[in-house]
Parts: sequence; C-alpha cells; structure tokens
Amino acid sequence: MRRPTPWRRLDAASRYVFPFGMLAAGLFVLGVNFGLPGQAQLRPVYAVACVFFWTLYRPSSMPAPLVGLSGLLLDLLGISPLGLWALLLLALHGVVLASRRRLVPQGFLFTWPVYSGLAAGVFVLAWGAESLLALSPLPVLPVVTEIGFATLLYPALAAFFVRAHRSAAAAELA
Repeated sequence: MRRPTPWRRLDAASRYVFPFGMLAAGLFVLGVNFGLPGQAQLRPVYAVACVFFWTLYRPSSMPAPLVGLSGLLLDLLGISPLGLWALLLLALHGVVLASRRRLVPQGFLFTWPVYSGLAAGVFVLAWGAESLLALSPLPVLPVVTEIGFATLLYPALAAFFVRAHRSAAAAELA
C-alpha cells in the first residue's frame, strides 16, 4: 500500500474540518447586518441545525471540543452569557450521539420532527437560563420565532448539508 502524499493528507484533513468551517463561516456571515428582520435569531438556528446534522451523519467531523468552541463563538458573536451556548450545543451533541443509531436509518420525515423537538428544547433552555440570569422572565416571542425558524429552515439547510456531505466534505473521496 502506497503512502498518501502530503496533498492527499491535506485534502483529507480539509474534508474532516469542513463541517466546523462551514458552521463558523455561517455564524460570521449571519453576523453581518443585512437588515433582515429576525436576522439575529438565525445564528443560533444555524448553529443548532449544523450541530444536529453533522453530529448525526458525520460525528467524527463534529467532535465535542469543536461543538464547544462553536458555542463559545456563538456566545462571543451574540449577547448571550459566555458559555451558555457552548453548554447547550454540547448537550444537543450528546443527545444526538446517544440516539444516532436509531435516527440514521430513518428517513428525513422522521428526523425533521426529532430535530424540531430538540431545537425547541434547546431554545427554551436558553430562554430559561437567560431569564434566570436576568432575574425576570424575558419575552417569549423571540423564542417562538427561533423555534419557527428552526423548524421551517431545516429542510433547506439539510438539503445544503447533504450536498456538502456528498461532495466537499466527503472524506471517502480524499
């Protein structure tokens, strides 16, 4: 068996880190003010969708340290308390890893409601933690908006992730 060339190893490494790079780049792009209503709520929606999808279908490319780093990046780009989203995304990561064997064989029409329920749980936990830190209940409308965005945008995001999973992120093509 031949030893892989440095270019082949670089290609394999870039395909391995592609999901995290896509997550980080998406968070930065969504941080640019496009003047869209509800744009601030899209960052956590995108992060939750990325962590769910890549943990489910390519867990080796979305290890816990990168998930935690993604959460810290989300905290730093937003106005959340430092570490909140890191903990929430790590909790989501753990739940998806634990249920991965049951979810992967299922079709999209089964995983979409599972994703929606998990995303709703994450957003409600974030709202609860931020309300607790504020010592008063925060408005509920932003949470409902995030849950709606998460549920409605996941099919488009999943289609985009599937294309990337089969092309740019396909480690077996390296």
